[in-house]
Amino acid sequence: MSVARVLLSRRCAWALVLPCLLHCQAGVRGEAQPPAPEAARPIAPAVVAVGPIVVLEPLGADPVTVRVEVAETPAQRQRGLMYRKQLEPDAGMLFVFERPQHNVFWMHNTLLPLDMIFITQHWTVLGVVENATPQTDAPREVPGESLYVLEVNAGFSRQHGITQGTKVKWIKSQAPRQGT
Repeated sequence: MSVARVLLSRRCAWALVLPCLLHCQAGVRGEAQPPAPEAARPIAPAVVAVGPIVVLEPLGADPVTVRVEVAETPAQRQRGLMYRKQLEPDAGMLFVFERPQHNVFWMHNTLLPLDMIFITQHWTVLGVVENATPQTDAPREVPGESLYVLEVNAGFSRQHGITQGTKVKWIKSQAPRQGT
């Protein structure tokens, strides 16, 4: 659950609980009960914006969705997921390059073990580096040219059957949806 949803859920919960608490206190003191404040009325669900996602469609398995941060500038690509202490199970980072090329990654200052999914310009998986050891400068690569690389938690690829040839879709943004 996103931080925004948690905060929204907590705010909605307090909006419903607070009037009840005030009502109970007034009844205990024997005071007249005031009409329900505006906040006690049902609140319409908020619109929650959905950011970019990558959908992987492994052969013979259900599609899997990854919420992604996009690294498309040289500075963003160089920083990547360095210094992160955790990554949500359905989250990752999509590296976008200017042209297809042989891409080589390292795990310098990266604290989490990761899977690296190399993706061609035709939106198929070129290859996967599984469980890249953190905090090393050892090169991580697959043969061939990729235009995108998706980094996810180690074990993700095996868990979801992501292999060479898996079809990929990048949905840069989605229409807002109703939150709860």
